[in-house]
Amino acid sequence: MILKSNGKEVATDVDFACSTLKQIKGLMFRRRVPESYALVFVMKKIQRVSLHMLFVNYPIDAIFLDEKKKVIKASSLRPWIGTCSCNGKVKYIIETSHGKSERLGIKQGDVFEFDNQCQQD
Repeated sequence: MILKSNGKEVATDVDFACSTLKQIKGLMFRRRVPESYALVFVMKKIQRVSLHMLFVNYPIDAIFLDEKKKVIKASSLRPWIGTCSCNGKVKYIIETSHGKSERLGIKQGDVFEFDNQCQQD
C-alpha cells in the first residue's frame, strides 16, 4: 500500500519495477490501469530520469520522488506520444491512474510512505 503523509491512500495494489527490463517495459501493452493500482520504479542510483508512453494507449500520472520519498514533480502523460522528464535527483517513480495526482492534491514536497520491495545492492 502507498500512503501520502496526510494519510490519503494512493494505491492498494502495488507492483515494483526493480530491474532495468521491467522499468523499460513499465505499463506497456496493458489495457488500462485500475484506480487502485500503482507501479513503483526503484532506480539503482539517484538520477535524472525521463519517461515515454510508447505502446501505452491510455493516459497516466507519474509522480517523481527523491531518496526520502518526497515528491519532486507530478505529471500527467498523454497516451502514445507523452513524454516527461525530471531534472531533480530521482530515486522512485510512481505510475498510477490518470488524474489521481490532482484528485488527491499531490504536490511538490509531499512525502510518501511505502516499503521498497526491491533488493538493495
